[in-house]
Amino acid sequence: MRDRFRNDSGYILIESIIAITIVVVGLLGIFSLLSRSLSLNRVVSDRFVAAYIAAEGIEIVKNMIDNNILAGKPWNAGLATGTYEADDSDMALRADGHTLLRFDSGTGAYGYSEPVLTAIRRAITIDVSPDGQEIAVGSRASWTTRGGGKFDIYLEEHLFNWR
Repeated sequence: MRDRFRNDSGYILIESIIAITIVVVGLLGIFSLLSRSLSLNRVVSDRFVAAYIAAEGIEIVKNMIDNNILAGKPWNAGLATGTYEADDSDMALRADGHTLLRFDSGTGAYGYSEPVLTAIRRAITIDVSPDGQEIAVGSRASWTTRGGGKFDIYLEEHLFNWR
């Protein structure tokens, strides 16, 4: 009986080492999955914000057209072919200076005078047709991630003088 006990005593140690190894490998897999999930969540969040910033660029130009019509001006007054920056707070086009947008956490607004600098920039491209009856408005939001990846989203809309 004693000889049998001596032969089995090494198995418990080997079984314990194997069990601990399986648990450690499983936990490492879970932590790796969580880490990857968090980084992908950030990428999706940035893409979501950039899509809305690009859409806002087109809306700014639409608002300028609406303001022209309400003021009795030609519908495309102040809109010339070129690449611009624009902020919804002043509704003015400025030459594109590759300026990064800023964020105000209190209002949730993005612009050029808010307190917190972001990694996103917006460029609005306007192309007025030769007859002045169509304006192609493109809005590009581009950003760089913490890992150095460069992304952009481009939206385009064609506006017509239908009045």
